[in-house]
Amino acid sequence: MIVCWSAKGGSGTTVVAAALAVTLAGRTDGGVTLVDAAGDVPAVLGAAEPGGLGLGDWLANSDAPAEAVANLVVPCADGIGVVPRGTVDPRASGAGTARLAAFAAALDGRSTVVDAGSGASAYLDLVAVARTSLLVVRPCYLALRRAVALGGRADGVVLVSEPGRALGRHDVESVLGAPVVAEVPVEPSLARAVDAGLLATRIPRSLSSVLGRVA
Repeated sequence: MIVCWSAKGGSGTTVVAAALAVTLAGRTDGGVTLVDAAGDVPAVLGAAEPGGLGLGDWLANSDAPAEAVANLVVPCADGIGVVPRGTVDPRASGAGTARLAAFAAALDGRSTVVDAGSGASAYLDLVAVARTSLLVVRPCYLALRRAVALGGRADGVVLVSEPGRALGRHDVESVLGAPVVAEVPVEPSLARAVDAGLLATRIPRSLSSVLGRVA
């Protein structure tokens, strides 16, 4: 399980998580499970919003067995099944580390990417049980400051680079104490793919090649 998260909204976490899932799906025979803890994954992939139960519902129901997790997966794109956010906000589910660890264990053996969204301390428990934790951040002083204050484990940093920023890769690594494992440039082709809902079928090669080295 690879969990993508950020300390500040607008960092690009959902796009990175979705693009990582698309990249992995292209080279994984068993497909990829993409967990939508933040609620924006279907829109980014150009898919209809799934109805019914999802992550938040399972977490909130302590009696729900681990086997029920597989029933939450909804086919969304070629090789990608999505666990939707559900009718209950996962952040308000009351789930602790043990419940989240059970969720992760239920997906063991599957290639799994989680879009954990931004800033919510409740998701730090999910970060704690991940095989790999990726902090998505822009080279922004405010974003770095909030990431340090929030804490949370980061095995690596996905840096969403923007032209004209005073801070660079080495500054980010120094502040966060974690290596930049991928540097994703902000470019028009990526914005067009996301806005048109075509990320699942027309992912820019520059993005897939960078993220392909992460997992």
